[in-house]
Parts: sequence; structure tokens; C-alpha cells
Amino acid sequence: TILGGYSSYTEALQILSLTLTCCQPPKISIQSLISKKDFEGFKNLFHRFLQVKGPSVKWDKIHKPPEDLIHPYDKIKAQALPDSVAASLNKLVVVKLNGGLGTSMGCKGPKSVISVRNENTFLDLTVHQIEHLNKTFNVDVPLVLMNSFNTDEDTKKILQKYTHHRVHIHTFNQSRYPRINKESLLPVAKDLGMHGDHADAWYPPGHGDIYASFYNSGLLDQLIAAGKEYIFVSNIDNLGATVDLFILNHLMTQPKDKRCEFIMEVTDKTRADVKGGTLIQYDDKLRLLEIAQVPKAHVDEFKSVTKFKIFNTNNLWISLAAIKRLHEQNTMDMEIIVNPKTLDGGLNVIQLETAVGAAIKAFDNALGVNVPRSRFLPVKTSSDLLLVMSNLYSLDAGSLTMSKKREFPSTPHVKLGSSFTKVHDFLMRFESIPDMLELDHLTVSGDVTFGKNVSLKGTVIIIANHGDRIDIPAGAVLENKIVSGNLRILDH
Repeated sequence: TILGGYSSYTEALQILSLTLTCCQPPKISIQSLISKKDFEGFKNLFHRFLQVKGPSVKWDKIHKPPEDLIHPYDKIKAQALPDSVAASLNKLVVVKLNGGLGTSMGCKGPKSVISVRNENTFLDLTVHQIEHLNKTFNVDVPLVLMNSFNTDEDTKKILQKYTHHRVHIHTFNQSRYPRINKESLLPVAKDLGMHGDHADAWYPPGHGDIYASFYNSGLLDQLIAAGKEYIFVSNIDNLGATVDLFILNHLMTQPKDKRCEFIMEVTDKTRADVKGGTLIQYDDKLRLLEIAQVPKAHVDEFKSVTKFKIFNTNNLWISLAAIKRLHEQNTMDMEIIVNPKTLDGGLNVIQLETAVGAAIKAFDNALGVNVPRSRFLPVKTSSDLLLVMSNLYSLDAGSLTMSKKREFPSTPHVKLGSSFTKVHDFLMRFESIPDMLELDHLTVSGDVTFGKNVSLKGTVIIIANHGDRIDIPAGAVLENKIVSGNLRILDH
């Protein structure tokens, strides 16, 4: 069934190649055409997809990682930073994954340009962080953005505003692959165009594409020639992913015969993280295990907080020379993620993707570092946005840190209803962001608005039933309260 009616893998690949090769390029600039390297990359991925049979892991071969391969952050931080920390910084490049759009939060354009704190966007905060490092230590840590065809044009326009900042910014593009008809296993695209009816025929193939795209762009070799040795990779919407000098020093001071080529930051799993990928020992190598790879009979076991206690934050420290070597040897075997989608017209398609962390098994002397939860602060929803905009955090040189006025280190659990999904609607419902220093849990559902200087403490649940509206008055203090029904405050 996986061959979609073809008699062999070879026939399926030949038809796919013929279909893509025969696509007629429209009258648009050459930059927007699929590159030969993209085509080769997709063909290799598709070939591997056709050959996959059954789960990619055998459950009885999965073991807990040895303690000496998961280093506690506290021990790393206990080591004093050497005077040579500036020299280490000069060997570092910060890479942000910037391929995503803000559509899930009701915004147009790249997600990285959403304002998250004091009118600063994700991109603003990133630039401020790196500029602060460069000025403080008198170093040159460049910023590299991996864009997708969805974000590249808009991002390049925005980058002009950072011309006078002390940060060298580079960009390169993810590959562009064709979506595949789920039934026929043929590309949906009829030509190489990106506009009109063809806009949804293509997709960026996940952040695992970073290795090939980085190499193909020529930027990898350029940075190696400039004396750079490691990249620190993270999602641009993870506000906790800042350059950590202690992890950098730990990376740079490993014994020469055990030079570490890959560090994955992991953190302790909570009930909210049960679907997150975890590190395991498999065939004597550290390996990332994602929920998509888990046999159905073991999904509950995978979600267990007791057996799999850590998960991947997607903050990664990777050797540039190792990326070059493994790409040229074609030995970076990342598991394929089959992502089913339904297009607007109702057509069922699949996207073949890979994850950047899945390559850990190919690198020598790879390690995990168990970091504090504060290094994992993703903003995926308006509920996350409320947390980072609140007085729970203070902002310094582009970095968010938990307020010292908060008596316990955990962040509150916040769940805002569908009326708050879009950022514009979210902002309209708050005259000012409430005081949340003593909040444990907040659930808001329905048509609810908040006046100025509201304070939320303990557990607060606010539910406006269909047709009702609740206006929380200015200056209100809600502590361990359930508010429901209808509460309107009208101007006199």
C-alpha cells in the first residue's frame, strides 16, 4: 500500500522524478525556482520513505542513557569561567530557526516579528542578546537565520533596521520540497510556481533540513574559514534559549580525544511535556526518540514521567566541522517524520520531514545537558504570550528572567480560550496585563475582558457561557476565585 500501486520502488522514484522534471517553470525569477540540490535532497528523502517498513526502533533495544552522558547543569555551572571565555565566544555562531509563520496566532508574516515584550519582537530580543554579548566581551558572535520560502522575503526587509547594531547577521533558506498526494504518491505541484493555485503545493521540510541547506548555501564553509567552530541552534520563539557561557565553556573544555560534537539541552519532563522527544541509549549511541517513532502499544509508556524523565528543548550545540564531514559522507541518517495534511480543497497530502535533533546519533561523543526549565520558554500560543508579557519576568539586554519577587520558580499554568487565540483579539481583551506574581493556575473561557491593574492569585477560573460576557473591573483582586455567568461593566 505504501507504494501507491507502483510495482517497485524504482518505478515510483522514476515517475516522481519524471513528474518533477517535466514541471514547466513559470515566468518568474530564477531565485524562486526549485534548485537542483533541493530536488536531489527530496528524491533521497522520498527514496528512504518508500523503503521504510515498520517502526524505526525496536522497543526492547531502548535503554535509559548512562549517567555520564547526561550532565547536570548545576555541576557545569559550578565550574568557574576561565579568562578565555571571550576566545570561546569568538568561535561560536548563533543560529535561529526562523522558518515559521505567525498564522497559528492570527498574524501574517514571519512569527519572529510578533511583539512579545515592550514592543520588542522575537527577532529584536535575539539581536539585543547577541549585541550585548559582543559589546560586553568585545567579540564577534554572528547571528544566522534559517528562513523558509515563507519567511525569507519579509525577514530580509526587516533586517535592514539592525544595520547599525553590533551583530553580523546572515541568512540562508531551507529547502523547498513538493507535497505528495497521499493516494498516488505523486507531487501535487504541476509546475515550479509558488503563486495562485500552486501556493500550497510546496513546503519547508522541517528543521532537520538545516544540515543540508546550511552546507549548500556556502555559509557553513564561510564560517569555518572565519575560525568558527560551533553553532548554538534553537527555535526563535524559545525566549529561554540564550547563549549560556557555562555550557559553551563545558563544550570547549572536553578532552581532545573525546571532543564533543553535539550537545542537546534537555530538561525535566512535566505532565505538559508528555509528547516531547526524549534521549535514549540505542545501539550504544545517544538517540532522540520522538512520539511518532513509538509503536502504538508503547505510547502510554513513552508518555510516562517516571520512565522517560527528560525531554528535548531543541537547544543544540553542534560542531561545524562535524556537520561538514557528515554531510559530505552522507551519514546523517535522520528518521523521517510523515506529516499528513489536508489542503484547502480537501486533498489529502503528506509532507516528509526530519528533526534537527535526530542527527545526534551520527555525531561523536554526543552529550545531553539537563538544564533548568528556564531555558525552555517557548511562545506557541496566546497563553504563553500572557506569561512572558507579565510581571513574572523581567527583561534585561534582550533576555527574560523570572522575577525575584516570585516566591517559587515554577510558572503558572495558563489556559486561555478561543476568544484569545489571535494576538489582536488577545490584546483587545486586556487594558493592561494583570499582576500574576502569586498566580498558580488561570483558566479563561468565553467572552471575557480585563480592566487595568487586575491582580490574579492562586487558582482563578473565569467562564463566560455562550451569550454572556464577563468584564473583570479595573483594580480587581481575584484570589482562589471562580467567576461565571454574566458581569458587564458599562460606561455611565
